[in-house]
Amino acid sequence: MTQRILLWAGVAIALSLTVAAAAWLYARSTTAQLFGELVDRVETSEPVVALTFDDGPMPGFTDEILAILEREQVHATFFLVGEAIAAYPGETERIVAAGHEVGNHSYSHRRMVLIPYDSVADELQRTDQLIRAAGYTGPIRFRPPYGKKLVNLPRYLAREGVTSITWDVAPDSYGDPAPDRERLVRTTLEQVRPGSIVLLHVMFAVRRNSMDALPDIIRGLKDRGYRFLTVSEMLEYRDPK
Repeated sequence: MTQRILLWAGVAIALSLTVAAAAWLYARSTTAQLFGELVDRVETSEPVVALTFDDGPMPGFTDEILAILEREQVHATFFLVGEAIAAYPGETERIVAAGHEVGNHSYSHRRMVLIPYDSVADELQRTDQLIRAAGYTGPIRFRPPYGKKLVNLPRYLAREGVTSITWDVAPDSYGDPAPDRERLVRTTLEQVRPGSIVLLHVMFAVRRNSMDALPDIIRGLKDRGYRFLTVSEMLEYRDPK
């Protein structure tokens, strides 16, 4: 009897560990979601790419990136944090006025894995309201902080018909120390393919290399024949199945 109990206990522990590992992998996946639509890239034969920027807006950095994009005649998609929008509404208004797409990156930028459904709804709704208050009238897509999600976040997105946007190229999201400018440019140019969604972080001083790399990334992709689209524009380029 004791051996049987130990055996079943071992099986239960093994199953629990397997389920926990599977949940952890799913929570951090940028290509899978239990409910609703998730897009990490677009299947297309057209040489198009979407530049996306997470976090902020932040004074100084917002104007700098807007100047780069204006100079290069590129429109991009900004996934902004509600707390930052509330603190710096003028920065968001300038992003909107420049014709860029604005997405929701939650209100507090916390990992939205083990939080109640009502908290998920509050995080997204408060941020949507601030985005609308800044004058943005287009569709509002969502990007989960750190790419993390489990059950309640996808359930809310599916019920509200909100598309979750992740990425397939993220040159400054991994690695310690942060990549230098040359490596950021090289990695991006090597990994981008038609329909890619590129994630960059440029809103903080610790991301200085990403801001500095941006002009070379844009010019390098242009030299390869790529055109730059917002996420919403990119979704229209999906090849028919």
